[in-house]
Amino acid sequence: MSIGERSAWPVALTIAGSDSGGGAGIQADLRTFSFHCVHGTSALTCVTAQNTLGVTRVDALPPEAVVAQFNAVVEDIGVQAIKTGMLLNQGIIEAVATALSSLSNPVPVVVDPVMVSRTGAQLIDDDAVTFLTRRLVPQAQILTPNRYEAQLLSGLEISTLADMKAAARKIYGLGPAAVLVKGGGMTHDLRGTDVWFDGQEAAVLTTLPVDTLHTHGTGCTLSAAIAAHLALGKDPLTAVRSAKDYVTNALKHALAIGQGQGPVGHFFPLLTRQP
Repeated sequence: MSIGERSAWPVALTIAGSDSGGGAGIQADLRTFSFHCVHGTSALTCVTAQNTLGVTRVDALPPEAVVAQFNAVVEDIGVQAIKTGMLLNQGIIEAVATALSSLSNPVPVVVDPVMVSRTGAQLIDDDAVTFLTRRLVPQAQILTPNRYEAQLLSGLEISTLADMKAAARKIYGLGPAAVLVKGGGMTHDLRGTDVWFDGQEAAVLTTLPVDTLHTHGTGCTLSAAIAAHLALGKDPLTAVRSAKDYVTNALKHALAIGQGQGPVGHFFPLLTRQP
C-alpha cells in the first residue's frame, strides 16, 4: 500500500467514532485539526447517540468499511500523521492495526487507547483490550492513556506522581515509541500534570488546571492536537507540549451547553482574534 506523495498542505487522519453531541470523537478531532491549519480526514469506526448527559446507543461499522475509508484517504490524498480513538471492538482493532502495519511509508501514529473513561468505566471488553495492547500499542509513536487506562496497561495502581512515572516506564515496555500518562483523572494537585517517557527522556509536563465542569472531549482533543503538530513537522515532545497548551486554552473557553458536561471550546482562537 502506498501512502502517496506528501500533500502541499499538511494532512492528518483520525480513525475514531462519531459523537452526535459534537464534543468528542471525529467531530472534536476534525475541529482540532482545522484550528491548527491541518486538513482533517477521517475513517469512522462507530456511530454513537450521545449528548452532554451521556451515551444512549453505539453502532459499530463493519471492519471492512473502516479499512475502505482508510485506504481511500491514504492512497489518494496521503497523510502526515494519524490518530486513533474509539475502535470499539476486536474486529475493528485488528483491521486498523493491519492497515497501519501495511503502509509502505509509515507516518507517526498517535494512539489514544479509549479503553477506560476518566471515571474508571471500562469501554471495551477484555479481549479487545488484550488485542489493542498486543497489536496497536506497539505501532504508536505516542500512546496517550489516562489514569485508568495506564493502570490497566501497567498493572499498577496510580495515585501519585511517582506512580505515574513508574506506569509510563512499564507501559513503554509494551512497545510504543513514547508514552504520555495523562493526569486528568488524578486528584486536584495533579490535574494538568502529564508524564512523558520515550526510553531516554522522562519529563513532567505541567499546566495550570482550569476550574470547569465542561471537559468533554479533552482526551480526543489532546491526541488530535498532537497529531496535528506532528503533521506540521514538530518533534514528538514539542508536539505534546504545544497540544497541551491548546487543550488548556480550549478548557478556558469551555462551552456550557446542554444539561450536563459540555465540551471544550475548540474554536477559542477565533474568539481571541476578535477586537
